[in-house]
Amino acid sequence: MKAAVLVFPGSNCDRDLAVAIEQVGGTRPAMVWHGDSTLPDGLDLIAVPGGFSYGDYLRSGAMAARSPVMRAVIEAADRGVPVLGVCNGFQILTEAGLLPGALMRNAGLNFVCRDVPLTIDNAQTLFTSRYDQGESILLPVAHHDGNYAADEDTLDRLEGEGRVALRYAAPINGSARAIAGIVNEAGNVLGMMPHPERRIEAAHGGTDGRRMFEALLERVAA
Repeated sequence: MKAAVLVFPGSNCDRDLAVAIEQVGGTRPAMVWHGDSTLPDGLDLIAVPGGFSYGDYLRSGAMAARSPVMRAVIEAADRGVPVLGVCNGFQILTEAGLLPGALMRNAGLNFVCRDVPLTIDNAQTLFTSRYDQGESILLPVAHHDGNYAADEDTLDRLEGEGRVALRYAAPINGSARAIAGIVNEAGNVLGMMPHPERRIEAAHGGTDGRRMFEALLERVAA
């Protein structure tokens, strides 16, 4: 699987994501600096990591979404290249217009960092096809602005179109519908708050995140 992981000033999860992709896919991803205006050719996956980005003090992801590389990411997504945004990466994808809605401050203004139970709401996406519909999994979260918010019409549309990929088993951040991850209309862009890259081997305490990368690898092989 030929992948690229974006690198922003202040990111601290880009290496975690790169290691997970290499361990599952067998190939080291390219690390692409946010100031670059192009991406490698022939990518099977673009990963936008979590762990903060420069300018988050204005609004999470607001400045990173306007980095030169994001124009290339948008163009690649429009061509159907899979894009995975985790945590701050989810925030960047909403700020870039690749996904609707926004990520707001958590209820109680608390930073939440722990393993949380999730439900697979749609097992038919590119990213969740290795899970069972309705399956319960456990992934870690680490966020302060993880409350997914959108107007009621948008939320109804996301649910009606099956674009909610993952939900929290119980609300943890104030999200009205416990939304933990959504896909775009084409189904090739996923933004999610939990960190699948932090649960891919037994040493992490479980492998529930591994199947997300295996699903992408399976798509490439097909």
